Amino acid sequence: MQDPISSGSNRLSPGQFIAVGVSCVILILAIAAIVLFTNLPDANAFNAQVERIFIENDAMTGAGEIRLLEILAQSGTAFSETLASYRLIIFVLFVFATALLCAALIFLIFLVTLSRRISRIEKSGIQISSLVVSREQRMVQINDMEFKLTEAALETLSILAEARLDDDILSGLEIEAMISGKDEADCDEAAGATRIKRLRDHLGNQMMSELLIKNIARKGYVLAVEPKAIKMI
Repeated sequence: MQDPISSGSNRLSPGQFIAVGVSCVILILAIAAIVLFTNLPDANAFNAQVERIFIENDAMTGAGEIRLLEILAQSGTAFSETLASYRLIIFVLFVFATALLCAALIFLIFLVTLSRRISRIEKSGIQISSLVVSREQRMVQINDMEFKLTEAALETLSILAEARLDDDILSGLEIEAMISGKDEADCDEAAGATRIKRLRDHLGNQMMSELLIKNIARKGYVLAVEPKAIKMI
């Protein structure tokens, strides 16, 4: 199924999609408003009925009857004013609803666009032009960002960087064996995974660390960095 807001000659751009969506929302609400307003009772309907009573009952000349007709006329005027205020309230509510729906639609489109961008980043991996590991300063510089690491986290990153230079993939078992100096038979896969988790925690940004240190199923861990971008000092 083709994406309606993806780029292409026959596709709508996100801006065009938002404009079309907003136009549809406004059109639907406008139609609803027209139907509602046309079905509201006539503001002068009550006054028209009172006037009809006056015309058809010329014999109503008593003080009580005249007073009754005056009350009816006043009630008709009050009804007209009330209905006019209701019309204004309904109009304001429709305007408010239109603004909310348009804002919700725009927000939804931006969320979908952002989600697709993040998905593309996850597929292509994080773009790192430089990764410098400084053992002396216990620091790693990724592009223009610097991270201070613990000795254990730096050792884990150094091993991953060296493995990437050799185009190797290390399992958690191998990582633990290389750092601890023990034989692989005496090490635990979970211990290596814990070291990777702690390294990711020290790098801070979860998305960046997940993309930087990739976990390849049934193989192990590898840095998603070109070997030529890695420098050990």
